[in-house]
Amino acid sequence: MLDWTDRHCRYFHRQLSRGARLYTEMVTTGALLYGDQARHLDFDPAEQPLALQLGGSEPADLAACARLALRWGYAEVNLNCGCPSPRVQRGAFGACLMGEPELVRDCVAAMRDAVGDALPVTVKHRIGIDRIEDYGFMRDFVGTVAEGGCRLFIVHARNAWLDGLSPKDNREVPPLRPELVYRLKREFPHLGIVLNGGVRDDAAVREHLAQVDGVMIGREAYQRPWWLASWDRLHLGLDVAQEATPEAVEAAMRAYCDRVSAQGVAPFAVVRHMLGLWKGEPGARMWRQAMSEPRHRRLPATELFQLAAQARLAA
Repeated sequence: MLDWTDRHCRYFHRQLSRGARLYTEMVTTGALLYGDQARHLDFDPAEQPLALQLGGSEPADLAACARLALRWGYAEVNLNCGCPSPRVQRGAFGACLMGEPELVRDCVAAMRDAVGDALPVTVKHRIGIDRIEDYGFMRDFVGTVAEGGCRLFIVHARNAWLDGLSPKDNREVPPLRPELVYRLKREFPHLGIVLNGGVRDDAAVREHLAQVDGVMIGREAYQRPWWLASWDRLHLGLDVAQEATPEAVEAAMRAYCDRVSAQGVAPFAVVRHMLGLWKGEPGARMWRQAMSEPRHRRLPATELFQLAAQARLAA
């Protein structure tokens, strides 16, 4: 979800669900250790519970970044072993780490040593890499990594093809095999197993939750954000007196946009994540066009929101 789930996106999603756990974009250890830490790590307290997702393969560097996650107040630190992009492979991390389970175990152990019991260390991975479709490959990976102290695995139920497919195709071409994730849970009942990949409706969420401990949703949540508004009641067991309304969410985001604009953030950096807010409602297209119109991007936040609201109501 690189360039998607930044802090503005997460603040928006938190207006829709207060119980779902949110994840950052994958941040490399090098970016944190040698770059602008605040730019990558700062978040609004309203985003909690929030997990920091790391990309890296050096135990000492990952341990240092886990300490940063603890210092910044994250609720979880996650090691990405599922991203198949060529750029990530050149850095020797992401999905290619599934071929080195002992290294991942050592990375997890170093991170656990760095934060103790104060912060859970989790791993996100695929069911296999390239043409390796043997369940035993994933089972042995999980078993080895668990020796390092990982107790929660987030499993994208597709293989990652490290050669021959683009990152986009890697999210769509390898077939989904959720039954392997179910089997993993049966064989490791003491571990938390979360399923990711291809989840597009409440029926699928319910089906998966009958077999595993959690469900992660990425692109569908971004492209159809209003779906999140029912999660607290339907799937998280929270007492929701009243679900959010588009009007209330828009008002909250308008206030947020005013606040961060005063800190030098361009309004479009926020509203670009909100373009699906009114999807399916009358006037949604005009609202979206007004929000994303290039000539409107220099407008103050208040004026931009007013203009979009007027366009929607006029339509």
